[in-house]
Amino acid sequence: MNGFALDSNIISFYLKDNETVRRNIDQKLQVEVKVYTPPFAYYEVKRGLVAANATRRLRSFDDLLQRCPRGEATNAVFDAAVDIHVALKTKGRICDDMDILIAAFCQTYGLTLVTNNTRHFENIPGLALVDWSAIN
Repeated sequence: MNGFALDSNIISFYLKDNETVRRNIDQKLQVEVKVYTPPFAYYEVKRGLVAANATRRLRSFDDLLQRCPRGEATNAVFDAAVDIHVALKTKGRICDDMDILIAAFCQTYGLTLVTNNTRHFENIPGLALVDWSAIN
């Protein structure tokens, strides 16, 4: 794998000063492992912060983005999302569109998804998952 991508819930834990999540992000960055913010997670988090007028957390989010930059949503990401959607639909499984886009981002760039909602993603074949909120 080429690094990690943060799901929206992990970013939220970070913004709420969750020590375990912060420590895990810091540890990866200290050994120069790439950690990205998927553009779709960026959208989910930022819309919530702006709607809540959460100025302190918006500043913290900007700081996180300096360390874990937002990746790009390319045509390859959208094509991968289409493939995931079709594969899940064929099997009669439903998955949130944002989750599909985040998973497609990870698969396109060869990233492991860091999430606390592993159940949301477990039906997506070939997606590597880890939960940094549970690692001590």
